[in-house]
Amino acid sequence: MAYTTKYNNPAVQRKLTLWEKLYLPEIVRGLLTTFKHLFRPKFTRQYPEERWDPPASFRGRPVLVQEENGVERCVACGLCSRVCPPLAIEVRASETELLKERYPVVFEINMLRCIFCGYCEEVCPEEAIVMSKEYELSFRDPSEGIFGKDKLLVPKAQVQDRLDYLAKMRN
Repeated sequence: MAYTTKYNNPAVQRKLTLWEKLYLPEIVRGLLTTFKHLFRPKFTRQYPEERWDPPASFRGRPVLVQEENGVERCVACGLCSRVCPPLAIEVRASETELLKERYPVVFEINMLRCIFCGYCEEVCPEEAIVMSKEYELSFRDPSEGIFGKDKLLVPKAQVQDRLDYLAKMRN
């Protein structure tokens, strides 16, 4: 039994005209587009001196949100590590006496594996992990690319615009 799609079905395919078979109109149209962009004014940002301020929708490196009282939002549910496509997140939980029952003893993100997809942010029920505006990452040694809680925890005020953006998008 043959499998038929719209591409190999002769009833769906249309015949090209002689003009379309020559490809000249398409080549000329492509060259016109090239020349149109060639004479536009150039825009170049002088990078180290002129920094780019990304919008709230930008997905930079993931960070953990720390409340004003110093308590981290993460309840170590492990959803972020389960949904991470490159398996870059490791979470180990423990019990606590505070209002929430669990907290992460170990929370590590291997930034060399992270693809900045934002799935961890989408699946987090507590909005504990969000994508920040930080986009400059460089490492001299691969071991520097593994970020623990010491490098991941940021105050809530620092990522408030991203939290506001997420709340707006969820409504």
